[in-house]
Amino acid sequence: MPTLPNLILASASPRRLQLLAQIGIVPSQVVPADTDETPHKNELPAVYAQRIANEKAAIVAALHPDATILAADTVVALGRRILPKAEDEKTALKCLKFLSGRRHRVYTAICVKNSGASRHKLVMTHVQFRKLSTLQVEAYIASREWQGKAGGYGIQGLAAAFIPRINGSYSNVVGLPLAETALMLQALS
Repeated sequence: MPTLPNLILASASPRRLQLLAQIGIVPSQVVPADTDETPHKNELPAVYAQRIANEKAAIVAALHPDATILAADTVVALGRRILPKAEDEKTALKCLKFLSGRRHRVYTAICVKNSGASRHKLVMTHVQFRKLSTLQVEAYIASREWQGKAGGYGIQGLAAAFIPRINGSYSNVVGLPLAETALMLQALS
């Protein structure tokens, strides 16, 4: 994959950085965007993900106008409900109880800004959770793997045992759909 000499990842997510490295992309900088990630009233999950990715890209592009900015936002959705990033045990527990035995969607919106132009992509993956026992939920909460993760779980860790099937991009569920991201960046080089 050709490299972009001045690529900035507008994300604090270590998972996104690892995913990019997996396909040979190493940003020249990581500049997390400070934006309010509170969903608007009645905002649909896909619309929310796109809005936040665009806001992150715009914030970092304003600081680095000559760079290529890659921003993304991942949302776990149960119907029209946006599940939060789990920052505490109570939130993680609530998310896992919602997801137990149900199918949900994971959306990742990608925004690439370069020379004033923007490219956007939205990727959606269906994820099936099996019914979780109280013991499984308690063990997962104790693992602390849920911290900072949308929907309170990470498919790349212990929660993989909860997921009998997905339909769509695995890397999307981790936090960045690699095939789509690679195509967007290749189009710029």
